[in-house]
Amino acid sequence: MQPLSPTEQIAERVERLLLRYEELQRTNALLSSQVQTLTAERDSFKSRLSAARARIDALLDRLPKQADADAAPPEFPSNSSAP
Repeated sequence: MQPLSPTEQIAERVERLLLRYEELQRTNALLSSQVQTLTAERDSFKSRLSAARARIDALLDRLPKQADADAAPPEFPSNSSAP
């Protein structure tokens, strides 16, 4: 087999570059689609989180104010005879 002429070598490299370019375009399209999907999913989670926080805040506002004082942990007397 004869060695390729410089023009044939360039043509071969251009063909490989074109194939690589097309492959990168497909990969980029797939990644862009994934980014869109994940962005929508993130936005949905943020919305759900915000709604859950609002529900929790509403529930906390409905609790009697005395419950806040009752919810504090009891204080235990210190035991000075402990070893």
